[in-house]
Amino acid sequence: MDPIKRLQSGFEHFKKETYEKKPDVFRTLAEGQSPKFMVFACADSRVCPSVVFDFQPGEAFTVRNIANMVPPYDKTKYAGVGSAIEYAVHHLKVENIVVIGHSRCGGIKGLMSIKDDGSTSSDFIEDWVKICMPAREKVKSSCSKLAFPEQCTKCEKEAVNVSLDNLKTYPFVEEALEKKTLSLYGGYYDFVSGNFEAWEV
Repeated sequence: MDPIKRLQSGFEHFKKETYEKKPDVFRTLAEGQSPKFMVFACADSRVCPSVVFDFQPGEAFTVRNIANMVPPYDKTKYAGVGSAIEYAVHHLKVENIVVIGHSRCGGIKGLMSIKDDGSTSSDFIEDWVKICMPAREKVKSSCSKLAFPEQCTKCEKEAVNVSLDNLKTYPFVEEALEKKTLSLYGGYYDFVSGNFEAWEV
């Protein structure tokens, strides 16, 4: 199908089945948003959080990137992610930040495939996924006898924990955690088996 026609047909379906059936919801959203969740999810086309978790418009402030990673606080290097977190915590007053990993993640496979000397062969991807290098090192050390695919699965979950730790390096996140106005959660969606697990920090 022509790309423009695909977009238009998708919108027409949304408009008929959602927008026109919930006029009060969209009238309220026109006045502003107050989501309870901020969600970090992978850009992988198979794991759209709005579909997987049935989020409705206005429910979740979502950031998607390679391997659903949260970098540590850095005002220059990671300003894009930092600005999203700051906006969610300071202005939207979200109550929950959730980092959700998933099965068969290409970004994590890339992280686990980086040469031991740390050299890279891509312009952006490998440098980005190195954010979760501590997860890779932990899995390589403790799960060395596992086959590579199983190591990747372990790392998919461990990388979520690294991102959750990185969230705590943001002063405004730490402040909200201390005030108990914010909670952090990790999650893992296995689209092969159709299962989901979540844990609180």
